[in-house]
Amino acid sequence: MKMRESRVLKKLRAGEIASCFKINFADGQASELAAMLGFDCLWLDQEHLAQNWSVINAHVWAAKAHNVDVMVRVPRGSYSDYVKPLELDATGILVPHIMSAQDARNVVQMTRFHPVGRRAIDGGSADGSYTNLDFNEYLRQANEQRFVIVQIEDPEPLEELDEIASIEGVDGLFFGPGDFSQAIGAPGEWHHPRLVEARKRVAEAANRHGKIAATTGSVDRLAEFVGMGYRFVSVGADVIGVNTYCQNILTKFEQVRAGSRETTVATQTAQGGYK
Repeated sequence: MKMRESRVLKKLRAGEIASCFKINFADGQASELAAMLGFDCLWLDQEHLAQNWSVINAHVWAAKAHNVDVMVRVPRGSYSDYVKPLELDATGILVPHIMSAQDARNVVQMTRFHPVGRRAIDGGSADGSYTNLDFNEYLRQANEQRFVIVQIEDPEPLEELDEIASIEGVDGLFFGPGDFSQAIGAPGEWHHPRLVEARKRVAEAANRHGKIAATTGSVDRLAEFVGMGYRFVSVGADVIGVNTYCQNILTKFEQVRAGSRETTVATQTAQGGYK
């Protein structure tokens, strides 16, 4: 028996680009819809969203049904907060606000099995096929088919980028522009020179050490990110899609309503007003 192979890792190891889409809505149907459409990975969030383990489980099931990966951004907490998404059979975790090489090493120690780390072992959960995976195969396949990505979204870890990227067990570096822009005193200035430089440095460090270079941004800038060396990019979110769709509908509706109102007023004026 084998653990389900990571779609993202398979594509990246073949030199391809992997897509990612962020899911904010709590219902697993949101993940099912996005997975059906063909994204390589769905990004769930426990750092900012109050999604409990049952909700995360539903999203993972929905994605797995269509052979789509799930990456869970974990809260900065105990080792259990890091490994539970993996035990639910999420394909990877994203650890926010890594501040140093030692910080990254601590994450690896908690999330990787022997011989890389000392992650707590169970094997009776979904990722171990409910004990149906051979014990040693479970450890080996989990280290090989599940990814741990650390998020660089502060200026502090830039001094140790190469060291962080070189750590065994760290699969990739994810540049987070939002918090980084705030940290340099330029919130929302996506083209600020310091932000652009940092984004490039993160990609260069990841590629230099054969690791995943990941980031998030508008799909309209995807070619730019790929040109920097990024191969795993989150290019949208369900809340943005629904907002855009609803705003477009309401704009058109208001245009028709305004036109109808003008026509009604003109007709009433011609008829001498209301009767």
